[in-house]
Amino acid sequence: MTDSLIETHPLKPFLPTNAKLLMLGSFPPPKTRWKMDFYYPNYQNDMWRIFGLVFFQDKDHFLDLPNKNFKEDKIRDFLNEKGIAIFDTAYQVIRLKGNASDKFLQIETVTDLKQLLDQMPECNNIMTTGDKATDTLMLSMPDGTDKPQIGHAVHTVFDQREITLYRMPSSSRAYPLALTEKAKAYQHFFKEIGLL
Repeated sequence: MTDSLIETHPLKPFLPTNAKLLMLGSFPPPKTRWKMDFYYPNYQNDMWRIFGLVFFQDKDHFLDLPNKNFKEDKIRDFLNEKGIAIFDTAYQVIRLKGNASDKFLQIETVTDLKQLLDQMPECNNIMTTGDKATDTLMLSMPDGTDKPQIGHAVHTVFDQREITLYRMPSSSRAYPLALTEKAKAYQHFFKEIGLL
């Protein structure tokens, strides 16, 4: 493998200082799929529809429907207000098939979690979206930490901080669960951590 195949994360971590939650995916899709320079930029990904349903009972709340795009400023403002941080569990990857599939993502460098959390003193919740993100996160967790199952939480101590790990259904349409059912799972989660 040559270094030229290694992709470094193209986005800065989104870290509101008031963050109570850190959301971690696996890695952004290839740039050709992007509709905005922000997280979950693929119009086919349902994350911002889930957020719209959970917080505004409207799956199109964060969507610019005529242009098949997202309302990026609205998303950023909302996340800042709520205290929701976003990054990914992988900092550097190799795409074995050149696509967005987690199945063909080879993790080269894991994200420095301590560096992220050091900037968010109030953050005690980490949520992963999907299996690859969860597996990659577990590489940074203390020995003996159980991997959370979908819709369930695991408690651990990371860098002298009590952390609750949650694993949520993937927002990818490849994940076989209806949008309304995904939204229900996220709604329950956001209520549990006090953001709803």
